[in-house]
Amino acid sequence: MTVYHTPVLFDKSLEFLVTDSNGIYFDGTLGFGGHSSGILNSLSADGLLISTDVDQDAFSFSQKKFSEEKRVKLYNMNFSQIDIIAKIESIPLFTGIFADLGVSSFQLDTAESGFSYRNNAQLDLRMDKSKVINAADVVNSYSEEDLANIIFQYGEEKNSRKIAKVICEIRREKKIQTTLDLSNIITEITPKRYHTKTLSRVFQALRIYVNDELNTLKLFLKKSIDLLKPEGRLVILSYHSLEDRIVKETFKYETLDCICPLGSPICNCEKVPRLKIITKKPVVPDNKEIEDNFRSRSAKLRAAERI
Repeated sequence: MTVYHTPVLFDKSLEFLVTDSNGIYFDGTLGFGGHSSGILNSLSADGLLISTDVDQDAFSFSQKKFSEEKRVKLYNMNFSQIDIIAKIESIPLFTGIFADLGVSSFQLDTAESGFSYRNNAQLDLRMDKSKVINAADVVNSYSEEDLANIIFQYGEEKNSRKIAKVICEIRREKKIQTTLDLSNIITEITPKRYHTKTLSRVFQALRIYVNDELNTLKLFLKKSIDLLKPEGRLVILSYHSLEDRIVKETFKYETLDCICPLGSPICNCEKVPRLKIITKKPVVPDNKEIEDNFRSRSAKLRAAERI
């Protein structure tokens, strides 16, 4: 399998993440091994990398890619299971934890992956194919109200109610089975200049919902902070406002030493700060990177250090 995927903010990710070449690192989004390769190249012979991904194509590819590398252990598991993986490997704490939350170029450009509205394929959108519900199930069986809420909440699409109404009208006559079926419905009711943005938002909403991405991210962040050694780094790459907001708010909360109500005469919350934010503002790709890899344009990198 030939794979073309350019790791986003590659140098900056490694700069913030790798503070000890002898350390133990976790890459929660192995993909096709781009960032993982960079982490490995930054480690000494005594360093160790644990990488994981639920996508079977990516996992199988990286198994072969790193088959001769003794400093890496690969798992075909969701990154929110970082605590289980740590127990399996008898790792008490990690030196650094990384996640790139984007969909890979391979997934977007390969029709049969079904992640892009630009390629016709079965309407699936599951990263982990063992999940019971796929995007077609949602589109064909959920109520109009639930569909509208999903599209609005996870896609931030203002015309969510109109889109949901038309989907429900169409599916009474014919089941919506492919990415092209859904794309055609959306473009029919959307002004041409808004086609790309609206399609992106609807497909994003369905993908986030089907994979429960936001709750999974919250769980991963909580466990990651628990599993970071003092001065260990947590580095996250996000690509849309919903993910970035969760990362930003989690980091901010973990810097606080008090969460008592405003005006409380004494502090009795026993809140202890666990993080120091390294990136006061998110790091974004420069013009050269965006020119070379247009899909990097929306990336935001945030990094924090365990106290």
